[in-house]
Amino acid sequence: MKFVTAVIKPFKLDEVRDALNAIGVHGMTVAEVKGYGRQRGHKEIYRGAEYNVDFLPKVRVDIAVQEDQVERVIETIRKAAKTGQIGDGKIFVTSIEHAIRIRTGESDQDAL
Repeated sequence: MKFVTAVIKPFKLDEVRDALNAIGVHGMTVAEVKGYGRQRGHKEIYRGAEYNVDFLPKVRVDIAVQEDQVERVIETIRKAAKTGQIGDGKIFVTSIEHAIRIRTGESDQDAL
């Protein structure tokens, strides 16, 4: 089992969700987060005063998948989240040692 975490632009969330649903991935956790990468934020002007926006709004999507689905999930997210502009985001993949469904007690593959 693998845990796929994608940090994407907020307005791309619906496209990513729809694309993942189309390939049979139905469960995900979504959180609004803030951060920056190479772009290091940007400057904005508010009421005539210039200020730095260091942390940009992003959306974090977490998905637990079986190992044979990982590459397909990554490619789906990459295509759906891409704008071609700086700040499109990142995808991280980590291993899951053990998963348990609280309601039924099912574990590992059955819990997904």
